[in-house]
Amino acid sequence: MLVPVRCFTCGNLIADKYDDYQTKVKAGEDPQEVLNDLGIARYCCRRMLLTTVETIQQVIPFYESIEKRKQEVLAELD
Repeated sequence: MLVPVRCFTCGNLIADKYDDYQTKVKAGEDPQEVLNDLGIARYCCRRMLLTTVETIQQVIPFYESIEKRKQEVLAELD
């Protein structure tokens, strides 16, 4: 998970609120209400939480295929 620690625009700390935000949104709450409850009023900070994507889940398959190919090459060399 690559959550920015601070808002890129205003510098407010937002990383500590990300887990609460994700938990409540996945539970079915309205994202707007969750952001309001967490005290995130600035639109720049709201953008940071709304647009954060967990890229690690997209990268893992490529890493696994590289490791698999590495094992195949090492097996061919032996």
